[in-house]
Parts: sequence; structure tokens; C-alpha cells
Amino acid sequence: MHDPLDDSSDARVRPQSVTVLGATGSIGTSTLDVLARHPDRYRIHALTACSRREALRDQCLAHRPRLAVLAHEMDAQWLRDELHAAGLDTEVRAGDTALVEVAEASEVDVVMAAIVGAAGLLPTLAAVQAGKRVLLANKEALVMSGALFMDAVQRHGAVLLPIDSEHNAIYQCLPTEHRGGLARVGVRQLLLTASGGPFLGWSSDALTHVTPEQACAHPNWSMGRKISVDSASLMNKGLELIEACWLFDARPEQIQVVVHPQSVIHSMVAYDDGSVIAQLGNPDMRTPIAYGLAWPERIAAGVEALDLFQVARLDFQSPDETAFPCLRLARQAMQSGGTAPAVLNAANEVAVEAFLNGRLGFKGIAELVEGVLDSTPVQTASELEVILQEDRQARTRAERFLERYC
Repeated sequence: MHDPLDDSSDARVRPQSVTVLGATGSIGTSTLDVLARHPDRYRIHALTACSRREALRDQCLAHRPRLAVLAHEMDAQWLRDELHAAGLDTEVRAGDTALVEVAEASEVDVVMAAIVGAAGLLPTLAAVQAGKRVLLANKEALVMSGALFMDAVQRHGAVLLPIDSEHNAIYQCLPTEHRGGLARVGVRQLLLTASGGPFLGWSSDALTHVTPEQACAHPNWSMGRKISVDSASLMNKGLELIEACWLFDARPEQIQVVVHPQSVIHSMVAYDDGSVIAQLGNPDMRTPIAYGLAWPERIAAGVEALDLFQVARLDFQSPDETAFPCLRLARQAMQSGGTAPAVLNAANEVAVEAFLNGRLGFKGIAELVEGVLDSTPVQTASELEVILQEDRQARTRAERFLERYC
């Protein structure tokens, strides 16, 4: 892979080859929008999706990747027939092995890791182990296997750039070299902003009869249903807190969550000298995506400039961990260490799916997660198989919880 800082080769001339894992989701479609604005800089090697075959077909017709991957062979065969009829020579594959292969392929320079949930761990880790530039939009990879993942980044010389707007903002506000502890570069605290979601200011009692439609109606961001529910419960912020610990070598107590309803300040870094540096911008994921693609340069993302006069005011408040206990549970899981964050993530994925399917109430999400955490001994997360095994067992416990109480 070409060094992004190397001016002595054709690295700036040869188009960078990009694989987009999770191309049909909100991050994937935003990534393709940015890539299409710079056809001289990037070409698409592979696009992947789970089961949204029609959406992936349309993306293949528009962007003409070399490969396309779906989860199931039946969907892959359908896509082959569709693309063949359209005269495209895109190769279509299916399954987890194909996901890993398009992430680690030798001709790939950049991998956008945007598969939601635990399913994104293995291909994202494969991209890291292949030394790629990895644009990390899948927070679960670090939540589940933080120590192993970051060790692989160092050992294999991968370039890891966070794409979540909050972590991308912190990355922009930190010195270029911040590994080895925040104290070494004079950082006192990381301020992780949260919009508060659609239920900002609601009491615990008011959340009793929340519907999936209400939970998915985010006031500022356009996101998939799972991450929208996580945002509504503040679990998304809890997962981001865990991710920030690994990305920036921080302790949980060094990270403060700040509710900022306007979603204009995407996060801040507080320094020992009293300075607080913030990254501001309109709430549009194309900004951090463009930053990750072009780093250390800057390219147009198609995002309108921030109009501070239109924004007019910026508000801040503390999160309500009584009404939204998922944030507290995530912090406790990170403090427990080992496999606790993987268990937290697995239980939450089961709980959110149950909520979206009408099997579980909104407040039951935190209750299920806490029940699974309390009933699961923490293991040392020394090997990937141990983590994956704990993930599977946590899902089984979560399903039993549903059967028993719902």
C-alpha cells in the first residue's frame, strides 16, 4: 500500500482503489457520493451488502466496481443475472469469506468499514492485518476486540482513521502524534458530544410506550434503524466512549459526554493550559468521510459551509443516565475490561432487534443488556476466538432473557 505522505512516487497520480464494506447503508451511500466527486483520485474495487440486492445492483450500475459481495448465494446469483443482462462484467461473490477477500485484496488501498454490528469485525480486522488504510465507521470492531484490534494496527502498519463524526472530530483536534497517552500531549479531557436523540429531556416514565418509529426519527442525522435506536437510548454514545478509549489511548474517566442538541460541534479536546479545541460543521457524514479518504489533504465533500449566523446558538447539558442507563452500562463494561464490552454489544444487538420487531419495550433494551452483563463472568479478551465465543453466548443469554420476561 502506498504511503499517503510519500511524494516521491506516483501515489498522488494513481487512483486509489477503494472497497466499501456495507455500501448500501447510510455511510456507504455517503461514501459513494464523495468518491463520485473525485473520479480522478479514486476507483472502486468492491461494494458489499448483506441482503439489499436491488440497492447493490443500482450501485453497481452507477459505479461499476470490479467485485460485488452479498451475504447469501441466492441473492448473489440474482445479482449476477441482473448485471449480466445490463452488460456489466462485475464479478459477484457471496459469504463471509468473500467479504474478507475484498477487504484484504492486494490491489486495494482503502477500505471503508461500514458494516453495522458484529458482522463487520472479521473483514475489518482482515483489512487491518493487510496493512490497508481503514476508515472505521464500524464501532463494534473496537468495542468487541479493542486491544487485539489496536495491536494489529501497530503490527501490520495499517492507517486507522475514525469516521464516526465524534471520533473524527477528536482526531482533528489532537496533535498529529498522540499515541502513548493523552497526558504526553497535554490533554486533560476528551469531550464527546451527543445530540440527545429524539427523546432529549424525556423522563424515564415517558419512555415506557416509545415506538420504533419514534426512536428512529432522529432530529439531526439520517441513519439506519439500528444506529438510530442506539442514539435514542444513548447506547450509541456508550459504544463511542468505549471506542474512544481504544482510539486515543484514554481511560473512561478521561472522557466526558456532553449533550449538544444542535449537532454542530462534533466533539472537543480540553488541554491542560485551559484551551478547548472543537471541530464544527453541518451534520453531514460526508465531511468525516472525505477527511478519511484524503488525509492528510482536504477535498470537497459536497457539504454546505456552516453558517454560524443561522445556527445562532449552541447549547450544552449533562446526559440523564437515570432515564438513559445504557451510557452508564457501557462505561461500566469498559471499566470491567476483558470481554465485557463484547457482551454489552451482543446483548444490545439482540435487544434492539427485539425492540424493532415489537418483542421488547424501549426501556427493556437497557434492562436486557444489564441482565446479560450481570449474568456473564468477564473473561480475558486474549484471543479472537474467545471474543467471538463470548459474543455467541451473550446472544444466547439475551434470547433466553426475552423468552423469560417478554
